Amino acid sequence: MFPLTKENKHVAQLLFSTGTCPRCIFRFCGVDFHAPYKHPYEELLNHLQKFLKAEKDELILEVPNPPLKKIRLQELEDGIDNLSQNGESEISIIEDASHNSNSSANVCNVCLGILQEFCEKEFIKKVCQKVEASGFEFTNLVFSVSFPPQLSVRESLFEVSVVFAHPETVEDCHFLGAIFPDCFKPAKNKQSVFTRMAVMKALNKIKEEDFRKQFPCPPNSPKAVCTVLEIECAHGAVFVAGRYNKYSRNLPQTPWIIDGERKLESSVEELISDHLLTVFKAESFNFSSSGREDVDVRTLGNGRPFAIELVNPHRVHFTSQEIKELQQKINESSNKIQVRDLQLVTREAIGHMKEGEEEKTKTYSALIWTNKVIQKKDIEFLNDIKDLKIDQKTPLRVLHRRPLALRTRVIHSMETHYADEHHFRLYLKTQAGTYIKEFVHGDFGRTKPNIGSLMNVTADILELDVESVDVDWPPALDD
Repeated sequence: MFPLTKENKHVAQLLFSTGTCPRCIFRFCGVDFHAPYKHPYEELLNHLQKFLKAEKDELILEVPNPPLKKIRLQELEDGIDNLSQNGESEISIIEDASHNSNSSANVCNVCLGILQEFCEKEFIKKVCQKVEASGFEFTNLVFSVSFPPQLSVRESLFEVSVVFAHPETVEDCHFLGAIFPDCFKPAKNKQSVFTRMAVMKALNKIKEEDFRKQFPCPPNSPKAVCTVLEIECAHGAVFVAGRYNKYSRNLPQTPWIIDGERKLESSVEELISDHLLTVFKAESFNFSSSGREDVDVRTLGNGRPFAIELVNPHRVHFTSQEIKELQQKINESSNKIQVRDLQLVTREAIGHMKEGEEEKTKTYSALIWTNKVIQKKDIEFLNDIKDLKIDQKTPLRVLHRRPLALRTRVIHSMETHYADEHHFRLYLKTQAGTYIKEFVHGDFGRTKPNIGSLMNVTADILELDVESVDVDWPPALDD
């Protein structure tokens, strides 16, 4: 009997039209008994096609791909049973299933072919042949399957969890704690040390004879059934990226809080994320960016790349137009920042923002003051300096939150614009991670060489702007 009912038709149609295989359709429709999954793949496709016909016998959906061979999943069980009973098998060697001509033509968009090609007789024969060739003696075996982690993403980011408890048998695990105390260590966020992982760790260590001495086999029947502690819904995180410009010299990138006291009322992070939290209906967020600027530094040009992880969002589907409108809403809410290229990205894509970060370059504009009177000719030599290596100890101003270290950085090029006898503007292209303020004033000799030592003056920086962050991510979008 075909396992799907009329109530399943809408879901089955949607899944089948997007390239989902019959066995995955069964899973998503809640088919929890084994028999339907064991039918040959061609048979499943034919039955599914008939099920999806309209009332007037008009086919709603065509089979998206040619069927696989007629093979029964039962063959796996039969093959494993044969091995389990006598350690022998008469299964012959066959060609690797990866060379199947159909393997790339009809891959399920959810299981990636695991419930298609790898449930076929050819692959089961390959597994049995591998076991034969291993040369191990055995009377039984454990057959384990490890799925690629991306299957979790493809199946669904939305999760409904039911947590069960059974107070009557809560002491069943305690004998393991007495034998293997190292497996059961207290954790701040756990009410009991007898977590599933800890129990499994102890069970893997205990000898069978010791287990039987401590625990009845078979176990005694309890008087009560399990209780349901909670039913929770959660959704996997979604990620939004873009670039931001900061136009204020009185705005930190992240909340500025010292000893529990907020120093400034807002931040770049909050001006952006507050809108995202509201629209995505998320519980919380995590903000990251390609570097950071000081509170008194502006970020101009094409902006600084950033990414925000939105935790447990209740809304996740947005059109490109809705994202544009969200970007516009952020930009209209404050004159201190502007956002561009706002877009949804994957977790993996965020890695591009951090890849080779120290090898990237950044361009700055600095207004510099000197204690001595200077003429234009006094600064022109800086224009000729290329790829200047400097040694920087962790600046005094950040030493409270960063470890003491000596880092070598490169000033790739400099360009000077004379202003007056005590001021000039310096444009710098540097290696990412260079402390520009310290390169100007020297930080009491902690940065060598510096502008002051190169010019033989006392120099200080009055204004600093980030002109560009040369990270080619996220992709630029059309306005």
